[in-house]
Amino acid sequence: MGLLLKGGLHSSLVSTAAIAAAAIMVMLLMLNSWREGGNQQLSPTLQLGSCVGNTAYFGIPVALALLPPEALSISIGYDLGATLLCWGLGPIWLAGARPEAHPSRWRELVNHLSSSPASRGLLGALLVMATPWQATITTALWMPSRVVIVLALIVVGMRLAGLAEERSAATHLGQRHPEQRLRPQANLLNAALVCKLLLFPAFLFGLSLILPISSIARQALVLQAAAPTAISVLLIAETEQADSTAAAQLIWRSTLIAMITIPIWAWLLKTMAERLGT
Repeated sequence: MGLLLKGGLHSSLVSTAAIAAAAIMVMLLMLNSWREGGNQQLSPTLQLGSCVGNTAYFGIPVALALLPPEALSISIGYDLGATLLCWGLGPIWLAGARPEAHPSRWRELVNHLSSSPASRGLLGALLVMATPWQATITTALWMPSRVVIVLALIVVGMRLAGLAEERSAATHLGQRHPEQRLRPQANLLNAALVCKLLLFPAFLFGLSLILPISSIARQALVLQAAAPTAISVLLIAETEQADSTAAAQLIWRSTLIAMITIPIWAWLLKTMAERLGT
């Protein structure tokens, strides 16, 4: 709610949210087609993890650090659209059912959307905007919002450390850790990593070139697309009893590799903006 109030609720935020949701949906359908037609199959969990990034607790801090202030609303809009799609469609996607194939799933989709963090934040922001104290509340919530982001980054680190401890304990006891059982699928995991950190942001970059948007907006979109896999993918996978082991592996590996790939994307985007003169 604090981020939405700070970025402002306007038409550009809504359009950015729509672009994010549409891009993720298109990539999911492409990955699903590849899964059905190829010899190697990406699980629905890896498909979702290849498209949905940790924009709230990784992408937005990156935007705050690397981009001008006007890019914040674009980054928030992307996070809004991605979060709504992830929490709304994600559980159904991981369950292996499409809404159009199962009309009864639409009620479940509405329930997931209503319980989404993005939906609650959006509702709260709209309520605040209807009051005469919008400016005061926005100022009051901005610092706590940034503190929450920092705390969330710490929680992400703790979750990744927990995965490492589980692996170490299993190895010490001579047990096969889930990661070891995942080794036959290592090529699929690598394919998901390439898609999340390289192909998907490249897809957003190509899409942004044909859209009437500024260079700053283009950089914000691509950097959000380049964010590592979202923790929410693991939460949804655990809830739906899907491939949570693959989700955990994809999250911690993409988070570590993103420390390298995101600065490279930022440099490439800045260089291209300078050459294009925009």
